[in-house]
Order: sequence, then C-alpha cells, then structure tokens
Amino acid sequence: MAIDAKKMFKICRPFRIILGLALIGIGVYTGNKWFYLGVIPFIAGLVGFCPACAITGQCTITGKDKEE
Repeated sequence: MAIDAKKMFKICRPFRIILGLALIGIGVYTGNKWFYLGVIPFIAGLVGFCPACAITGQCTITGKDKEE
C-alpha cells in the first residue's frame, strides 16, 4: 500500500510543530532539560527540513518520496 505524499505533507508539518511545542512546554513545566529537544521537530515543521529525512532519504515533509 502506497502512502500519498501530498496527504502526508498536509498532516506532517503541523504535527511536527505541535509536537515540538508540546515537548518544549513539558520541559518548561517539569524543568527537565531533555524535553527542550522539542526544538528539533518544531524547527523542522517551520522550515520544511527534517534531519531524519536527510538520513533515511525519504521525506514526507516536502511531499516527495524516493519511491515515486
């Protein structure tokens, strides 16, 4: 079953932004500095670049997939 990259793109970016903000919020609330790593998905959602996509070669955030 193939994943429609355009549909995934519409979901992926806002999800990464919300996830990043949630992790940062938890870090502020609990004082645990590890949750500040939420900056990574937050910036990935804003900028449109994902470090995991660069490593794996498959990117849903730009709407492109290597299998196409």
